[in-house]
Amino acid sequence: MAHDLVILGGTPSASPTTPTASTAPATAFPPHLQAAVGAFAPGASVTFTPGAARIADVVDTPALRAAMDAFAQQHEVDAVLVDSHRRLTDFKLVAMDMDSTLITIECVDEIADFCGLKAEVSAITEAAMRGEIKDFNESLTRRVALLKGLDASALEKVFNERLQLSPGAETMLRGVQALGIRTLLVSGGFTFFTERLKTRLNLDVTRANTLEIVDGKLTGRVLGEIVNAEVKARTVTEVAAQLGASLDQAIVMGDGSNDLQMMAIAGLSVAFRAKPVVREKASVAFNYAGLDALLSLFRQD
Repeated sequence: MAHDLVILGGTPSASPTTPTASTAPATAFPPHLQAAVGAFAPGASVTFTPGAARIADVVDTPALRAAMDAFAQQHEVDAVLVDSHRRLTDFKLVAMDMDSTLITIECVDEIADFCGLKAEVSAITEAAMRGEIKDFNESLTRRVALLKGLDASALEKVFNERLQLSPGAETMLRGVQALGIRTLLVSGGFTFFTERLKTRLNLDVTRANTLEIVDGKLTGRVLGEIVNAEVKARTVTEVAAQLGASLDQAIVMGDGSNDLQMMAIAGLSVAFRAKPVVREKASVAFNYAGLDALLSLFRQD
């Protein structure tokens, strides 16, 4: 397989945006990084585009990957290898995790803050996302149980006051939607948030967990099947089939261990600000770039 080495840096998505904020147009690849890329690959033909530098047709070797990692850490950019022959238009579906991927927060942690239990719930969340708690159903059940009795108005407050889109989210979504690529938000979080994001961001399909609410209070229970790693992968498979797409035509973006199964079946997996176990297994990792870096991965000719 022929590869392009793509260095992602200088994108305008340096800060989170609210669900309704506009995103600034892309800026040119920074001059200081252009010089660094030139020194990294002397004599190579480098193409610079807004937010990215591309070195075409490189040979994937352990030595190259080690050099890429060192360069990325030194300059706080992302250096990734992609198939030279693929184009973004080859894909038909972009599937995303929600918490800490499409948005910057873990919704359950922020909800727990309204009953004074954020630290306790966050500790469970972190352990689950790192893969230290293997049973996602158990971890979610434990966290939701701690919310029992909380007024459901806390959900609206989290959405309106704390939820922010991840850097580059809107630009990425507008870009793939303009190409006719369909979008799926599949989350181990809650439908209260996924449904509102579906409306605001014009997403095609969403799936998440439903919090039980009785008399305006959270009961501490989840209704129906819990959306765990297996359900996420099944959902991606089902939605791709409904669209007449193969799994090789799906892009999956995630950050935690419960995203690994759906990432593993995709034609391209993107680890976004992800846990180490996820970065190691993903096709590409965005540790510094925003989600809109997806638009710069492949050649556009």
